[in-house]
Formats: sequence, C-alpha cells, structure tokens
Amino acid sequence: MSDTQLFDRIKATVKGEVVNDDASRKLFSRDTSVFSRTPSIVVYPKDADDVASLVRTMNGARKEGIPGSVTARSAGTDMSGGPLTDSVVAVFTKYMNTVEEVGDGYAVTEPGAFYRDFEKATLARGRQLMPSYPASREIAAMGGIVNNDSGGERTLEYGKTRDYIEEIDVVLSDGTKTTFKELSPEEVARKTQLETLEGRIYRDMKKLLEDNKQMITDAKPKVSKNSAGYALWDVIDEKTGKMNLAKLICGAQGTLALTTKFKLRLVREQGYRAMLIVFLSDINVLPEIVRKVLPYNPESFESYDDNTFKLAIKFLPQMLSQMGLARATRLGFSFLPELGLAIRGGVPKLVLMAEFSEDTHQEALFKAGQARAALAPLGLPMRIARDERAAEKYWIVRRESFALLRKNSHGLYAAPFIDDFVVPTDTYPKFLPELNALLAEYKLLYTIAGHIGNGNFHIIPLMDLNDPKVRGVILELAPRVYDLVIKYGGTTTGEHNDGIIRTPYLGQLFGDKMVALFAETKRIFDPLNIFNPGKKVGGTFADIERDMLKSI
Repeated sequence: MSDTQLFDRIKATVKGEVVNDDASRKLFSRDTSVFSRTPSIVVYPKDADDVASLVRTMNGARKEGIPGSVTARSAGTDMSGGPLTDSVVAVFTKYMNTVEEVGDGYAVTEPGAFYRDFEKATLARGRQLMPSYPASREIAAMGGIVNNDSGGERTLEYGKTRDYIEEIDVVLSDGTKTTFKELSPEEVARKTQLETLEGRIYRDMKKLLEDNKQMITDAKPKVSKNSAGYALWDVIDEKTGKMNLAKLICGAQGTLALTTKFKLRLVREQGYRAMLIVFLSDINVLPEIVRKVLPYNPESFESYDDNTFKLAIKFLPQMLSQMGLARATRLGFSFLPELGLAIRGGVPKLVLMAEFSEDTHQEALFKAGQARAALAPLGLPMRIARDERAAEKYWIVRRESFALLRKNSHGLYAAPFIDDFVVPTDTYPKFLPELNALLAEYKLLYTIAGHIGNGNFHIIPLMDLNDPKVRGVILELAPRVYDLVIKYGGTTTGEHNDGIIRTPYLGQLFGDKMVALFAETKRIFDPLNIFNPGKKVGGTFADIERDMLKSI
C-alpha cells in the first residue's frame, strides 16, 4: 500500500481533516528538539471516535503487512523529539481542545487544550490549578503535559503531573476505547476476565508487575522526579493492592495508547507569594544554601546562570516587545539594577529564586525572611521580592531563557540533549565540579537553568549543527554526562522524557533486564507497534544520527 492508498483509507474513515500537502507536513516536522522528521500524513481528529477509526485503519494496514504508525501531537513544545514521525501524525489542538468541566477539586480536558486556557478555566472556579505546569506554560498543551509527565517550577512542593491524574480516556491499539483509573483488586479481577485487548492488558500487566516486583522496586530512580522509562513502580499500590494504569499512560509519550481525555486533580492556589533572591558567585556553597532553605518549605526553588542572565540583558528589548506597553515599561525600569551589574562585570554565577506561597502576605514574607536569616552567616548578596509583581522579572528570565536562545542565536542552535538530568541535592559538592570539568573539555557555550531545590538541571548548549564535528559531540558527550549522573544516583530525565534523544540511553540507566520489561510492556499494549515507535522502546543511536537537524 502506498502512502496515497493509506491516505485514501484514512480519509474515508475519519470525520476530521486528513491532509498530505507539503506545507502541512513541514509544519509538523519539528518540535523544539534537535530533530526533524516529516510525517507522510497529517490527521486532525474531531473526537475520540475519530481517533478510534484512525487506529482501526492503521491496525488493519499493519495486519496486511503494510508499514505505518500513528504519533499523537498537541502543541509541539517537546524537547526530546517525542511527537515526531515519518508516518501519520494525529494533531489534537485543532478540534480536541476543550476544557469540558471544572468542578470542586478536579477538571476534565481534551489533550489539545492549551495549558493557558486550562488554567484560566480552573482559576475562575475558586482559584484552583494543576501546579505541575512546565516553564512553557503559555504555549504548551495538556496532551504533551500528561504524556510527558511534565513538572515545572512548583514540582518541589506539589509533585509532577502523574500525581494529579485521576482518569485517562484512551484508544487502545485495536481501536477500542476505554478509561484507565484506580481500580480495587476486585475490580481488577473482573477486568482480567474480559476476552478483549483491555482484558489481556490487565492480565498480562498484573503478572508482569507481580513476577518482577523486587526488580521494579529496585530500579525506581531514587530522586524526587523522573520521566525515564515506563513508570512500572507506580501502577500497583503496595498497601491497598489497587491498580491504576493511568499512572503508566502518563509519561508514556503516546507509545502505549492514544489519550483522548483527562480528569485531573486540582489544588487550591495560595494567594500570596514572596521570593528570596540569592546572588551566588561561588557554587561550592550551593549545597549549604539548599540545605538551609528547604526546611522553610519553598513552593519553588529555581535557578539560572550567568550566561542566561547576560542573554536576558542582551535581548531585553525583544523580551519586552512581547508584552503590552505599560507592563513592558514597568519591567524595563525594573531591570536597571541588572543592567548596571552587567556593565560593571559583576554578574553572579547563579541567581537562585526561592519562592514561598502562603494564605496571607505576612506569612509569605515571614517565610522568605526566615530563609534569608538562615543564609545570613554565609554573607551572600540577597534581596526579597515582596510580592509576585516584584518577582516577575526573575520569572521572566527563568522561563524565557530557552526561547531566547532559540530565537536569537544566529548561526547556532539551542541544542537540548543533556537538558534534563536529576541528581540528589546532597551530591552537589562532588557532582558539580566533575560536571563542570567534563563540560570544559568541549569548550561549549551553554546556559544552565533548573530546579535547584530538587537537583534537576537544564543545560542547553549553543551549537552549529551544520558542523559534523559538533554533531558528533552530541553522541560523545551525552553518555559521559549520564555516566556521571548515574554514578551519583541520578536519572537522565526528570520531566522532558525520553523521545528520540534519550531512549537509547535507557539501558545505561536501568540495565538490560529492566529495558526488557519496558519492551514487554510495549508489546502487551501495542503488539503491532502502531503507536509512536522508537520512543521509550526500540530507539537507537542511528535514529539520533539520522534525524538530527543538519541546517537551521
């Protein structure tokens, strides 16, 4: 079957649009990673029935021996190559983009809804929100947030998206629809009696999890956040015996099922914030800072480095131009002290941002003041931003750093390939000097930002991807960084997931036996390998080399 024949079959079975023109295919050939894959067909499903029809069509083609797969895509802000394919891409943002319901403590949404619209709807219902949103909150969509198990600036206090999943509506690989949610042992037993793909999934996954319980427990990364591999350790509650396959689908990057609706738990937002800003010139005292601040329970504890700082000052007009005149003017004046620092050459090595949220302004300020007092013996330059307005400029720099790199690095590309590892915070004194020495070997220009409170670092080098030697650095440096991360008890990805860029390193992180369990999990859910192949399972270093951008 040619692509044209497959196109005709799909077009005859779905209500939504099916296109294969060059402009549409090119539009969905990129995310924010270092990769490019051009889909053969673009489908805009209208609803879950459309998704099921698409999957049944692909399933039928596969059974006839015809190659083809389906990869889900929402906003395309992924940094790992997760939504890229050379086959069929299903784009959810055009039609399946509704926030269907916001109740007391929960919300129901389709995957194509942008987070900014989701949050607007939830905040309108009594200042509720899902606090695991990523830094790309203004442009990210809910499908990517759930399928990557995203976590952002508030993860330190609130956890990741998996902690907020209550139910996920899915289309399985045979085109049937079902809902995954927490089930009692009795409910699971009834599911295992079904003579359907869903029944086989429950039977086989229960056996896999029970037969390999100790290995799975031992393999779970011992850090506060992880998106590497399949989260097999989170499916069965040891105390209650309850089973929740929604916890497995969350973070699976659309490789096990296609998600069509989410029910998410919400938390009540605390209304007042104050931020302690610490300007750090000697990173050797960083572990001591973290140790002294964390007991005061910051909602977030973020950082950005001197390169990010300089970048923000250099491109300040471009940043401000995206805002309204009044806000841009106010923020422009607020950056005058930072401009002075840059002119005098007194740029700090790291800017640390510990933000405290409470129910009253006085309580938030008190917490920030306590943290500052705890750090006073270290003699560090510090200041307190008394409210969110005063802290806004620091958040803008932190959140916009990657976008600034992508838009303004002429001749170079912001290349996220070692961008999301996590290490225990108590390893900083040994880990960071070794990391810096390793990076120094390559003479890279890079920025560092991240979640300093839980050891999650985002390192984004600027690279000329047209240079074969530079492209070789990606494959040479990444395993060396991961060896170091693993040595200190960390994980290769805390929130950006595996995708094309990190799937080949899962064996390095987990070992061959756990990778075999991941492959068996994939086989149980998707025996014909229809869903997003090469991510989580089966990805190779040859994939990285072949699909890496060669020009920008």
